[in-house]
Amino acid sequence: MSSIKKRIEDLMSAVSFAEEGEFETARELLKKERRVLLAIRRMRLDKKTFRYAANTCKRIGAGLDILYVSASDAPDPLLEECLAELEKEGISHRLVKGNGCLKQEIISYTTSRKEILFAVTESTDNLDVDCKGKGKGLTEAWKNLKCPLVVVADSA
Repeated sequence: MSSIKKRIEDLMSAVSFAEEGEFETARELLKKERRVLLAIRRMRLDKKTFRYAANTCKRIGAGLDILYVSASDAPDPLLEECLAELEKEGISHRLVKGNGCLKQEIISYTTSRKEILFAVTESTDNLDVDCKGKGKGLTEAWKNLKCPLVVVADSA
């Protein structure tokens, strides 16, 4: 019920701006936030995967959420370089840190955020690292995933 209330409030705000001639502001209020999730493990970021996610965001006008799974707080130089590129290109982004099983982190993140259009990852091998218990296979995870999963470079 609260999401309906929020939508009505947004609509009423957009109407008010439109009545005052602020059409661009009204359009922005009506736009649903769209985001792409880039899921990576520490020191496993592939530049090709990053470029795919960034270029897609630019093309469709979406923001980029970077799910960075790491047990360490040490800096990742390639990640820092990629974040600087996003800043330079003006792509809205946020870095979200997780730890443990990348696959489970993706599922948890996409379940709680409906604005995620799809998730991008570099390899299916990364999805099962540090995963324990039931649902270890990728096919099991797909049953629980709330959006499409794009694998950019799979090591076969």
